[in-house]
Amino acid sequence: MKALSMNRRALLEVCASSVDDCLRAAELGADRIELNAALELGGITPSLGLVRSAVEVVPVPLIVMIRPRAGDFVYSDHEFDCMLRDAAYALEAGASGVAFGVLTAHGEIDVERCSRFSRAVSNASLVFHRAFDSVADRSRALAQLVELGVDRILTSGGRVTAFEGVAEIAALNRQAGRRIEILPGGGVRAANVRPILEQTGCSQAHSGVTRPLTPIESDRLIGSSGVRLALDETALAELRRELESISLADGV
Repeated sequence: MKALSMNRRALLEVCASSVDDCLRAAELGADRIELNAALELGGITPSLGLVRSAVEVVPVPLIVMIRPRAGDFVYSDHEFDCMLRDAAYALEAGASGVAFGVLTAHGEIDVERCSRFSRAVSNASLVFHRAFDSVADRSRALAQLVELGVDRILTSGGRVTAFEGVAEIAALNRQAGRRIEILPGGGVRAANVRPILEQTGCSQAHSGVTRPLTPIESDRLIGSSGVRLALDETALAELRRELESISLADGV
């Protein structure tokens, strides 16, 4: 494993679900934003209005989540058609790229549908999200995604958190070489980002630094019992400071 040295700093991608959170994340040092709706559901496709509003004012690249619903990653024909349309709309609105993931009922990469998706967004960044962690043979899946033209894989190495999955992420990063980017994500915080980068050799990290908002009284009156997640500014600032102390060796 190559050691980290004083050359360049790691890139930080942050999840956000509102224009205000996107702007604040950029102010606090996010290099790239993954724009979602309903982070409490693991993130689903944001509205076109939200995408357009964010693109107009957010100064860093925006990757738009394309996930039509919560739950598994096996989609009906109509759901997949919706995904293709949402991706097209997001890119037409000015997004830098999209994040998606489509699996078969057997828990493998849906090569046919992913190929269609890749062709549809060939002029933008294409990210395969953590559906990748649900695949049994991730080495084979990585090779398939390289062939499909995917630019980046978001993964926790098949574990709940990236810190738990560092060994698998390191193996994937070695296999990837320079053919595809490996983006560690899942529970990335200031306390663990250094060992994650050092042990995997990756040059970027993804974090959903969020906190639950306290429901306002009107929410209670209309019977809302859901939890809404918003950017945790304190946690993000701590994470950015820790990343500033980590410089990457050339070639990492």
